[in-house]
Amino acid sequence: MTGIRLTAPAPGWAIDADVVVVGSGVAGLTTALRCAAAGLDTVVVTKARLDDGSTRWAQGGIAAALGEGDTPEQHLDDTLVAGAGLCDEEAVRTLVTEGPDAVRRLITTGATFDTTDSGDIALTREGGHHRRRIAHAGGDATGAEISRALVEAVRSAALHTIENALVLDLLTDAEGRTAGVSLHVMGEGQHDGVGAVRAPSVVLATGGMGQVFSATTNPSVSTGDGVALALRAGAEVSDLEFVQFHPTVLFLGADSEGQQPLVSEAVRGEGAHLVDATGTRFMLGQHELAELAPRDIVAKAITRQMHEHSTEHMYLDARHFGAAMWEQRFPTILAACRAHGIDPVTEPIPVAPAAHYASGGIRTDLRGRTTVPGLYACGEVACTGVHGANRLASNSLLEGLVFAERIAADIAETRPPRTEPAEAASEGGGEPVALLAPETRTAIQRIMTRGAGVLRSAASLAAAAKELEALHRSAADVDAADPKDAVPGVDAWEVTNLLLVSRVLVAAAREREETRGCHWREDRPDRDDAHWRRHLVVRIAADRTPVVHRTETAAFPPVRAAD
Repeated sequence: MTGIRLTAPAPGWAIDADVVVVGSGVAGLTTALRCAAAGLDTVVVTKARLDDGSTRWAQGGIAAALGEGDTPEQHLDDTLVAGAGLCDEEAVRTLVTEGPDAVRRLITTGATFDTTDSGDIALTREGGHHRRRIAHAGGDATGAEISRALVEAVRSAALHTIENALVLDLLTDAEGRTAGVSLHVMGEGQHDGVGAVRAPSVVLATGGMGQVFSATTNPSVSTGDGVALALRAGAEVSDLEFVQFHPTVLFLGADSEGQQPLVSEAVRGEGAHLVDATGTRFMLGQHELAELAPRDIVAKAITRQMHEHSTEHMYLDARHFGAAMWEQRFPTILAACRAHGIDPVTEPIPVAPAAHYASGGIRTDLRGRTTVPGLYACGEVACTGVHGANRLASNSLLEGLVFAERIAADIAETRPPRTEPAEAASEGGGEPVALLAPETRTAIQRIMTRGAGVLRSAASLAAAAKELEALHRSAADVDAADPKDAVPGVDAWEVTNLLLVSRVLVAAAREREETRGCHWREDRPDRDDAHWRRHLVVRIAADRTPVVHRTETAAFPPVRAAD
């Protein structure tokens, strides 16, 4: 344990449970439903409403070997290729073999997928897949349908849910084992202000951290809270340098910030072409799959074209689809484009890469266990080893499903006893972190976009590290000079979390002196397996500096000494 915590009032209320699940996407709600079904007293904590996480924004679908002629082995091969040598093969094999049945169980939970005329699940292709294996719903509204089904199931099961609540820190007992979380509930309700959920098992399913960049496909709640909490609790994170930039995000202007509309990879899967301003396709000859190459390759190709043409975007041309296909297959994307004055039926769509998915996160084993006893992580916040250096399209929803079920099974099997949080933790003790002013958020996002975006170099990363460290020091100096200036609140807590995950991401990106997957170093353009087919594991030292460790092989070390 680091003894580091956010500056916050002591909890004014507390409830007890067997399990607290933080997050309400596919990973969190699946875990909660499975835990409750096993007879565990389960509480779900979510930052906004139950259906406000990243899951509902997922357009393309969920990948699984469900089609005729497809096999888990083929799905495994495509995943390993996309992961650029850093996937954990056992984790991937777990994903692809348990995935099809997990999808079928999701259907029995109430999710309805699009079907063919014969009644089979309709399947499409996306980048990096050699077969049609992406199941989708509502054309391009897969995440919304999955979220709807799971939220309905949670409400039907009458699970205890706490909405509009920002998780703050992990509570631990005298032995350093998980004993719950502190959290702040925004607005009046059954619980209000800072409180605690005391539970021997905590599952972090808080989603991503796309808001560390100026432009992202992530919702505003994706501020890296789970990764930051885990780091303060002493957990290890891994592969944080591998941030996937989605190649085709609707370009709204160079100054646009915050969440940007995604143009799903499934549009390319159905035959759309990437072109420059003259209408010339530029992916031909760059990869055997052309526009359906893995995302890192497509994002790099678009960025190169933008540099060569001195322009801020390229185009996705799907005019040949016709109005009927656009309206039936991609109604959500069509509406988003038209809302911004672009009609894909009659004109190419301006697109540019934007931060999309964190392939790294809190390091876990195949049961979702982290390096802190009793703390689990699942979904985008976790690093199971499935994604390696670059996530294969539509593997994320599947990962959330498969590993959520594994976490629930582990908790149900072990059923750890409830323990009391250590006095210091339950009363807000420990070493408080100096909070940043909320307006610092934009500065962090611009530093990260400029220095640690799609294109990186030793110089850009060094500059980013220097600026982030200056923000870190200035907050501590202000706090030391006048503690009243560090006012606890949601905006200050979020931006403090953003700074911590940004510092760790940049530290890892500086360390990895090669180009691999979605980590693109301009000054180190080649992949170097001899030295860098390794994972970078990071923890926060007691003095709050990131400590980066390179593994000796491509395998993860065990999360427990006894494993």
